[in-house]
Amino acid sequence: MYYECDMKALLIRSPHIEKILEGHKTWEIRGSRTNTREQVALVRSGSGLIIGVCDIADCIPILTDETLRKNARKVGSKPSDLRLEDYKNTYAWVLTHAQYLRAPVPYKHPNGAVIWVKLDTPTEKAVRRMRNRPT
Repeated sequence: MYYECDMKALLIRSPHIEKILEGHKTWEIRGSRTNTREQVALVRSGSGLIIGVCDIADCIPILTDETLRKNARKVGSKPSDLRLEDYKNTYAWVLTHAQYLRAPVPYKHPNGAVIWVKLDTPTEKAVRRMRNRPT
């Protein structure tokens, strides 16, 4: 029997994913907005592993370099390292309650996935079992 899963996984490169999971980065800068406001799994890009979870609490448009630089700490960067020209439109995905899983969970990466992966039911259940906090 097939059950539709609810959890998505967000792909993030190192060292950014570690900064998120260690609490040093609460804004994930992206070139598109997200309407997701829920707990998501975090995949270390290229590893085939889900290593943590976090909540996406908000999505804020970033309109100026000054705004981005003033919030450099939330991005886990130095102000001098940040500029808007990397994206046509820039958004801060606000991340809360980030935590490593007790053990990494392998997943099957679908062809073409670059931002999101929809988890199958067994993988979602494994992620939920490995979380450190109930939700």
